[in-house]
Amino acid sequence: MGAAAGPAAGELIEVFKALGNPARLQIMQWLKDPEENFVAYEPIADRRSVGVCVTHIQAKSGLAQSTVSSYMSTLERAGLVLPTRVGKWTHYRRNEERLTQVARAIDTNI
Repeated sequence: MGAAAGPAAGELIEVFKALGNPARLQIMQWLKDPEENFVAYEPIADRRSVGVCVTHIQAKSGLAQSTVSSYMSTLERAGLVLPTRVGKWTHYRRNEERLTQVARAIDTNI
């Protein structure tokens, strides 16, 4: 995918599939403002630059760890989140550049 061209149709389909699950969509909404949405959880690293620990996403969602791991992998494959390892924990933050590309592609093509 070229930066100027934006996501191809197949990539958009993957994005829509990833966001078509209510729990994954909710996680993306939470990650939009991690300071507000994860205030109940002591941060392991800076949430704005590194992201939210997967254990905090799991705790807030109430879903099984394996389910959350699967959901985050789906969001990562679609390019919607960026993972960062901090010690033994993976943190996730939204890929704002990708989300902007997707929004432009929707505006242009749909």
